[in-house]
Amino acid sequence: MKNILITGGLGFIGSTLAKKLIEKKIAKKCILVDNFGGYINPSHSNFFDYRKKRIESLKKNKFIIERLDTNNFKALFNIVKKYKPSLIYHTAALPLAKLKNVNADEAKQGSVDSTINLIDAVRMQKNKKISLSRFVYISSSMVYGDFKKKTVNENDKKNPKEAYGIMKYSGEIITKGLCKLYDIPFTIIRPSAVYGPTDMNRRVSQIFIEAAINNKEIFVEGPNEKLDFTYIDDLVDGLILAGTKSKAKNETFNITFGKGRKLINFVNILKKYYPKLKVKIKPKDSSKPSRGTLSINKAKNLIGYKPKVSIEIGIRKYLTFLRNLN
Repeated sequence: MKNILITGGLGFIGSTLAKKLIEKKIAKKCILVDNFGGYINPSHSNFFDYRKKRIESLKKNKFIIERLDTNNFKALFNIVKKYKPSLIYHTAALPLAKLKNVNADEAKQGSVDSTINLIDAVRMQKNKKISLSRFVYISSSMVYGDFKKKTVNENDKKNPKEAYGIMKYSGEIITKGLCKLYDIPFTIIRPSAVYGPTDMNRRVSQIFIEAAINNKEIFVEGPNEKLDFTYIDDLVDGLILAGTKSKAKNETFNITFGKGRKLINFVNILKKYYPKLKVKIKPKDSSKPSRGTLSINKAKNLIGYKPKVSIEIGIRKYLTFLRNLN
């Protein structure tokens, strides 16, 4: 049992991870570092702030919330000094690739500046009763850019085509370089199309499901476009393995379901619940990379990762959560 620090701790991934770490008794306490910020226009007709719901699901005596911007080095240094975490999950960043009015500097602050600050805060206290077993950096499958083959593995070429992917990949290079320089054990994780309860950042799965619930037409960009949809619980299981398994040390993993599915497949599953659902296929947005399946063989073989939730099951779980909420 140990203190585990999670940046972006009130976020979709961070809060779900904290809950599972506590349930599995891996963490003595989870320190949730968050700037309390938001990225979606709250005036949006379907906006619902799930952060209170996320907190309610956590055991109150097992987590500590610290309001902090990870770009503030001094404050971050003091948090690391105060709690002496033995494991850090760095999830804080822009929550998704396609945000309105996003710019390179904003993406850099989340994935580059904050990563440097966090690693430096650990480095400066390594010999002061702080023994970090792992620094886990959450990257993105967007680092690959357009997929050049049916299934992409961790060694395939990285060629991001937009600010989010570029800065996520920059964060990977910084993590790998600085952690090796300072002898800090690290693991890099590349998720894809994460979805599930309490997501509020307008990812494509949330957009499709909310449109179905509200009897609105769904617009699908490209008839053959695929994503490797990953249910939040599967991702969190992979993150825990990445942070605790010795064979994950200084490695990079794709943590996804491991099977690309067409966007229209996702919509057709929704049609089973909403038979009158209207769908319109539009041309693909050329600014978005064409993606598909990510190989998870490395994660399976090295750390025993086994995703369990297909989109058929995941959509059912997601809809059940929303119906119970309403």
